[in-house]
Parts: sequence; structure tokens; C-alpha cells
Amino acid sequence: MHFSIPETESCNSENGTPYVAYNIHVNGVLHCRVRYSQLLGLHEQLRKEFGNNVVPIFPPKKLFTLTPAEVEQRREQLEKYMQTVRQDPMLGASEMFNSFLRRAQQETQQVPTEEVQLEVFLSNGQKVKVNILTSDQTEDVLEAVANKLDLPDDLVGYFSLYLIKDSSDSSFFFVRKLQEFELPYVSLTSLRSREYKIILRKSYWDSSYDDDVMESSVGLNLLYAQTVCDIERGWLQVTKDQLRQLKSLQEKVSKKEFIQLAQTLKYYGYLKFEACITDFPEKGCQVIVSAGNNELNFQVKLPNDQMKEGSFKVTRMRCWRVTSSVPFANGSGSPNKTEARLELAFEYLMSKDRLQWITISSPQAIMMSISLQSMVDELMVKKSGGKIKKLLRKRLPCLVRRSDSQQAVKSPPLLDSPDSSREPIVKLSSKLSSVSLRAISNSSSANDMSAEDFHGNYAFEGIGDDDL
Repeated sequence: MHFSIPETESCNSENGTPYVAYNIHVNGVLHCRVRYSQLLGLHEQLRKEFGNNVVPIFPPKKLFTLTPAEVEQRREQLEKYMQTVRQDPMLGASEMFNSFLRRAQQETQQVPTEEVQLEVFLSNGQKVKVNILTSDQTEDVLEAVANKLDLPDDLVGYFSLYLIKDSSDSSFFFVRKLQEFELPYVSLTSLRSREYKIILRKSYWDSSYDDDVMESSVGLNLLYAQTVCDIERGWLQVTKDQLRQLKSLQEKVSKKEFIQLAQTLKYYGYLKFEACITDFPEKGCQVIVSAGNNELNFQVKLPNDQMKEGSFKVTRMRCWRVTSSVPFANGSGSPNKTEARLELAFEYLMSKDRLQWITISSPQAIMMSISLQSMVDELMVKKSGGKIKKLLRKRLPCLVRRSDSQQAVKSPPLLDSPDSSREPIVKLSSKLSSVSLRAISNSSSANDMSAEDFHGNYAFEGIGDDDL
């Protein structure tokens, strides 16, 4: 997720004392507004729990009132601090950090804790109305939806909640997968638009897991509804003969056979993103990106209007980062942060000894990054003999530790590795050992909002040479 603190606000406390508030944005949208003292309190808790060697340095206190220049300096320092904490696999996954963000989100949006009814949509547009508390986190809401649908407990981990934008022109836009640090009800209502909805969708990429889901009639119905919807949106490539067969199976209500046929179609199980811009194979090319089958698929429109298609395997991506870049407003020399553009850049092993950075400019860059990480996580857990299972928040840590490093690699919340004592997976070839995760320039242009707005794929160190 993309954390930033793009601006500050001058506020007054209840007794009239002035203070500076720092606006924490996630994916360019205000998540919460906090004071320096609140972040300092979080820092002290993290330091007590995890130690000084793990927690990054926190901006120091000042004895006197800050000047505007000092406020700006502190804003930049706090932004870097929050990004560093979030990107650390141990700190960013901690309940201490996530609960702080949930409380801050609720306080900022001034939403009291009370029982409400929340509408969650299925892929076919059907509404599932669940009674929840406004303070319920994402996992709580997911479990409430699963209970309402009678989805077996052992299948809850196969699904996730996603925030989407469903416009009146029928365009369907994935905003993000709802995370552990947010309150779904607050996240949805704070957007103040009926175009935004929460949808239930399968969260895994490997279609072999479909067999587990289809063992349950509820799971089968959910998977069937999603598959029909994806075909109707044109996300899957279907021939006339295949379409005829699918319609015949649909008329017979042969849901399992329908899904099994759909599994043979190109792009089955992929997420398709809105058209955007890439610099591959040359700058300024329009591209439609799809994520699935452990790859990013590019359908590129070249300047001569010729269409080309290609795929980039996650097993050949050394790392990636998400950045925000901003244009200068009317040549004034001041960045217009309300028009921030998101970019996803990944470093790809084009051949045995050649790495190349490829950039995608898209409002959905964060969702693409989340998709890449979840594919890598799923691949690594599967390689270690893990399996999808229901998250048990109070019993299972969300970390898979590497025996050769003090760092921890975050597994997705609904994936678990059963044997933490097994030998570590072989690292990527030593021929890449000299390549820095920060090899891309810290400031590629004068318009770069922040040199720290990147997400290196540290977890990817576990992928071996056999995957190249």
C-alpha cells in the first residue's frame, strides 16, 4: 500500500491550543489525521515491543514552536517513517501498527462505534446485507459475510473483500483489496459516493484451488457467479464455439462443468485493469494490463496502432516499487499534489545477464503491486508445502521467517506455511547479488514527490534459479 503525508493542517485542541495535524493518505486518499504526539506514542510502543534495532529512527522533539520550514521538514521525516514501518514485514504486519491506524481512521472520520448494516456485493450484483459494528476490521466483516452465506469456515480464506468503483457507464474499476489496517464501513462511507462498493471475490491465483472451493455448494455458486461475470465483462478470451458450449452449460445449470470449461480459456482467473501508459517497448505506449497465472500480461498499442501482447513472469521480477509523481502547477514551481500520478516500476530479468526497468503509469498501480505481492506470496507458500487456510488472528502470526536473515517475509493473511523449520528456498542466482533493490534512481525527475515511495520486493529473494 502507498502511504504518504502530502500535507499538514493547523488545528486547535478543545482547550484552544494550536497544533499541527499530519494527514496520512493511503493510495492518495485521506486515511487519518494525527498529531506528532500520537505518532510518537506509536513509535514508543513499537520500540518497546520490537526493539531499537528494528524500529526506524523517529523525528526528534523540538523545544520551541516550529517554523513553517521545520513543519515541512518534520512532515517529510514522518512520511518516511510511516513508509519504512509499513514496508517492514514485521512492523507493518503487527497488530499494534494496524490497530493504531484503524483507531485513527475512525477518529478522523468521526464515526462513533455503533451497529450498522453494510451491503457487500457478489460478482453477479447480488447484495449481502450484514450487521456489523462500524469499528469492525476487514477480517470481521469478511467472516460476517461468510456466515451470512453459510460459507464453510475452511473456505473463508479463499475469498477477500475488495473496494471497487462501479460507474454508471458500466466501467468496473478495482481500487484495492481491503487491508487489515482499515475499517471497511468507514473506508466506504468516507468516500461519499454510491459508485464505490465492497465486493466479495476469490483471493487466490492458482486455479487448482478451485477444486477445494467447488466441494461446497456455496463456494461453487460464488465461483460460478464470478466466472460468468468475468466472461460477460470480456476479461476472458472466448471463441464462438466455446461461447456456444458455455451457454449450453449455463442453460443446463451445469455450474461445475461451466467452470471447468472456463478454466481452459485464456485469462481465466486474471484481474484486468483499466487502460494506462507504459514505457515498454517504447515510451508513451497505451497498454491494458492483466494480472494472473503468476504474470503481468501486456496488451500494448504501439504508436503505429499495431497491437502486441507479451507477459512478464513474477519469477523473473527482481523487485518493484510504487511511486507518486506530481506535475508543477502552471509553471509556478510548486507541485500540485492533488494531481499525483501513481507509477509501478519493476526490474525484469530480460535475459540471463540483463535486467531492465519497466514502468506502468496507472491510478491502479497500487492494486497491481498488491497483485504481484500476493502472487509471489502464494507461490512461495505453495513451494514450502503451505496451503490456504482461515486466518486465526489470535493464534497464528502473519510471518514466515527466513533462517538466513533477521528480516521476516510477510505471508498473505490467508496463507500459512506449516513447517517453519524447513530449509530455506535457494536464493536467486549470485549473478544478481550486486543489484541493489534501490537500483533505480532515488529521484528520477524533478517532479518526483518522494524518494521513499517505493516497494522493493524483499520477499522475492526466496525464488530459486529453477523459476527463471
